[in-house]
Amino acid sequence: MQVHIPRVHIEDPRLQPIRDKVEAGERLSYGDGVALFRSSDILALGYLANVVRERKHGNVTYFNVNRHINPTDVCVASCRLCAFGKQKRDPRAYTMSLEQVWETAGRGWSEKVTEFHIVGGLHPELNLDWYCKMLSGLKERYPEIHLKAFTMVEIGYFARREKKSVRDVLVRLRDAGMDSMPGGGAEVFCDRVRRIICDHKLTGDEWLETARIAHELGLHSNCTMLYGHIENEEDRVDHLVKLRALQDETNGFVTFIPLAFHPDNTALSHVPKTTGFDDLKNIAVARLMLDNIPHVKAYWVMMTPKIAQVALRFGADDLDGTVVEEKIYHDAGATTTQSLRRGELLRLIRLAGREPVERDTLYRPVQRTETAFTVLV
Repeated sequence: MQVHIPRVHIEDPRLQPIRDKVEAGERLSYGDGVALFRSSDILALGYLANVVRERKHGNVTYFNVNRHINPTDVCVASCRLCAFGKQKRDPRAYTMSLEQVWETAGRGWSEKVTEFHIVGGLHPELNLDWYCKMLSGLKERYPEIHLKAFTMVEIGYFARREKKSVRDVLVRLRDAGMDSMPGGGAEVFCDRVRRIICDHKLTGDEWLETARIAHELGLHSNCTMLYGHIENEEDRVDHLVKLRALQDETNGFVTFIPLAFHPDNTALSHVPKTTGFDDLKNIAVARLMLDNIPHVKAYWVMMTPKIAQVALRFGADDLDGTVVEEKIYHDAGATTTQSLRRGELLRLIRLAGREPVERDTLYRPVQRTETAFTVLV
């Protein structure tokens, strides 16, 4: 899509050569990424990111009708960044039975969902057979609904626990009904940072290799970056460049979601919270750097619906979905509502001056009646 770029004034001289590259449709370098993160000219960043966004998607903003399911918060890891995971002996911990997962998937929500988003803790006792039964049971009960399940971190844990290869685990889950994967657990790939915030998780290289194998097996996934903790600008750019390089190889990433760190109730509670300025900058830089990843999501649960609306002019083309019940960010102090109705998402997008398009997980348009939906392929 061709977009005319007027020669607007840019305050920060470091952004002038970057604008030239954006106008020419050229890939930005690592150094360009660092310059973007170090610039305080937020309007220029948003302007340039919006040029790329509209070149790719015009005035459209996507959303979906989805439901989050977190089968357990019991986790063998003790990541300093996390307020969700709990030790098995913690009286607040929970683990659903298979029947509870299946019942939760269809409970108390009148809008027919197109996607179940399924992630949880690294439970010491739930084996791969249990998760395969969970998936096959969901497919049996809700055959038309897309199952987006398990982070790369969960896959790596299943493989270690079962003494199987990552590939074998992914094949088992795919055959049981897993349709695609979310992008969580990537945090920041820098080893120095991971040793402090999530030393019990996969390394950055292992996360990327797991994603590579999933993509080779035909499973699309999202990807994320957690920002606003102890990382620096160089760490963020390194993370984005590594995601871009893997996308060059596999073309398996569908959406990038920048995630702001929420420090409340974590071991890093002393870290200042991110601001709307930080959130918009990370959206904009991601859109400019990740030229080969189709979509950038403004996750309204994390950044509030109001900031997410603004982000639709700073590079984002997706607001996520209805969600219904979000635990991970709310355990870390998020004050947003846990769900939005489809009509509210439509209203937010239209008030931001964008054209809403309901999508399925793979961004195929959804046509909806009062009682059913049809995916347009």
